[in-house]
Amino acid sequence: MADLALARKVLETEAAAILALVPRIDERFSRAIDLLLACRGRVILTGMGKSGIICRKIAATLTSTGTASQFLHPAEAVHGDLGVIQGDDVVIALSSSGETAEVLRLLETIKRVGAKLIAITGAPSSTLAEAADVSLDCSIAEEACPLNLAPTASTTASLAIGDALAMTLLVAKGFRQEDFANLHPGGKLGKQFMRVESLMHGGKDLPQVSLDTVMRDVIYEMSRKGLGMTCVAGAQGELLGIITDGDLRRLMERAGDILTLRAADVMTRHPATVAPRTLAAAALNILEQRKITALVVAEGEPARAVGVVHLHDLWRTELV
Repeated sequence: MADLALARKVLETEAAAILALVPRIDERFSRAIDLLLACRGRVILTGMGKSGIICRKIAATLTSTGTASQFLHPAEAVHGDLGVIQGDDVVIALSSSGETAEVLRLLETIKRVGAKLIAITGAPSSTLAEAADVSLDCSIAEEACPLNLAPTASTTASLAIGDALAMTLLVAKGFRQEDFANLHPGGKLGKQFMRVESLMHGGKDLPQVSLDTVMRDVIYEMSRKGLGMTCVAGAQGELLGIITDGDLRRLMERAGDILTLRAADVMTRHPATVAPRTLAAAALNILEQRKITALVVAEGEPARAVGVVHLHDLWRTELV
């Protein structure tokens, strides 16, 4: 049977390793952020073994939040990849011991080209820590491994420091939700940050009639565009109202023959609208709250219709 007590002890040990880092977020951490903010090149992450795997994750997090970053394998570096490091870069080197030979061999090049060095190490008095412009103490009391050998709590702590750097840098740079959306166009995150302008029916597919359009032509326009509605525009193209399938049904129940009417007689004024850059998720929320199936996408002053986003379009994105 699985040793559940051991599993709980692993989690407790790793959680304790992270909590022990909190008092160490001090002026050294601030200096590291200052170096990263001032970086005009790339942030280069380097480390061997399990530290290298953590480096890859930190580099991915930095890149996805607006800081150009990449992983450099220290062993490959001394076999031709040292040219990756340039003078306007910041190198973040991870080593639990601070004495990893492959990482230490990079120090001469880092100093020679003038790149800045941030060390994340569990040995504050190590060679790596002493050589760094800023050294962040990532030492732990013990590994979560029952043999106190396999990197577990130490790698967890290093990853947590990397996340703290990335998130602090994100805020310091003024990185916005819109920026995040631009960097994540694919997958589930991309769908969450999709804009209505990428889903709307615009141009020749936009259903639109004028105030004086007779109902026969209004119905033809609605049928031809297949969105169950049409916009009604004024003489200058300004959005004045909409007509929906529901409007037609209700009107026929009251008036019978509607073909003698004009769009101006039937339209609903002041329709709900969204801007082209509105998140698709926000548009969906409006549709659900108002219990409607289509939203006019408008911009300018006075507002002009530039598209229509339909509930079916949002279904296809799997937001619903």
